[in-house]
Amino acid sequence: MNILKEKLKNHEPLAGAHVILTDPCISEIVSNLDYDFIWIDTEHSAIDYRTLEMHLMAVRAGGTPAVVRVPWNDPILVKRVLEQGPDGIVFPVINTAEEARQAMESCLYPPEGKRGFGPIRAVKYGLEDMDGYIRTGHKELCRLIQIESKEGVRNLDEILCNPYIDGVIIGACDLSGSIGILNQVFDERNLKLIDEAVQTAERHQVPIGISTGSTDPETLKFWYDRGLTILSSGMDYSYILSGARQTLDTIRTVFGSSPCA
Repeated sequence: MNILKEKLKNHEPLAGAHVILTDPCISEIVSNLDYDFIWIDTEHSAIDYRTLEMHLMAVRAGGTPAVVRVPWNDPILVKRVLEQGPDGIVFPVINTAEEARQAMESCLYPPEGKRGFGPIRAVKYGLEDMDGYIRTGHKELCRLIQIESKEGVRNLDEILCNPYIDGVIIGACDLSGSIGILNQVFDERNLKLIDEAVQTAERHQVPIGISTGSTDPETLKFWYDRGLTILSSGMDYSYILSGARQTLDTIRTVFGSSPCA
């Protein structure tokens, strides 16, 4: 059973952490916390297939579900990721129902899809039942799409007619860029599009959330109150910077308060 998929079906609020650095130790450390999923990013990082395999092993050791964002909606890229057995996959920049159809087909074996057959880690190197994986295992994958443009928002109603989409993630920064105001995430024009996407997802009863670099409590509450119940927040490097900065501030405070200062 895919725990993450069950939580999505039940529309539970989900907390995710982003991993973008190449060292698998990062994934191992974060996966020992109580996140609902770890988002391993291969779109904006130097993580290659070999490194990804190490990250997935590290996350599995910690017991947290792992989703992988692929660089693009390309069946060849998708196939190589899925053979490594992640719990979910994230497709960036889905703009049309046709693009969504292609994405879903690349995750599913015939007759539902067009995925080529050759699971490796996904069936524990042959230790798990291959026929069982063919029948049902590939359907247990969490399939998430990102809406990152005005076009995607406008087409979301048609996109979500696809029954294999498990959730929607808003890419708010790229969405703002699609209307000529890049990085002005909280501009009313951008928020209007996000609200439209939330309303569409709610009509289709599909969970919707946001991927954000922010870890600010007020910002996260702002998104949650707006109907975005999947919050994938922060970056691994920002977690390190935050902890290091806090420790440095503590040391300097000690220096300043010490009689020897």
